Amino acid sequence: MTKERLALGEYGEKLAFKKIKRLGYKHIIQNYRCPLGEVDLIAQDGDTLAFIEIKTRKHRSMAYAKEAVDARKRRQISKVALSYMKAHNRCDVKARFDVVAIHLTRGKPEIEVIKNAFDLEY
Repeated sequence: MTKERLALGEYGEKLAFKKIKRLGYKHIIQNYRCPLGEVDLIAQDGDTLAFIEIKTRKHRSMAYAKEAVDARKRRQISKVALSYMKAHNRCDVKARFDVVAIHLTRGKPEIEVIKNAFDLEY
């Protein structure tokens, strides 16, 4: 991965973190990793545990950012989520998968939080 692409991802993660904090998400964990993979953010939204994937795109449409979470990525995030819930004794908690799509243009970044973006896949 190029330095430019890594920097773009880090910038998008900072924007997404600020956005979900403003929306009232709590107890935010960034870049949770386990042997099965990684999820960008894990946060509490009311009584629901949200596993959040961030997609930042430049020079492409917002729809392209949303569609970047393909079937392989959904399966990987699902496995990480189940592993997290088991390891942290959270199996009895409601959970969902959100996507934060960020489109960077010349002006202000467009940020969309898609709650319940996809179902558990394995």
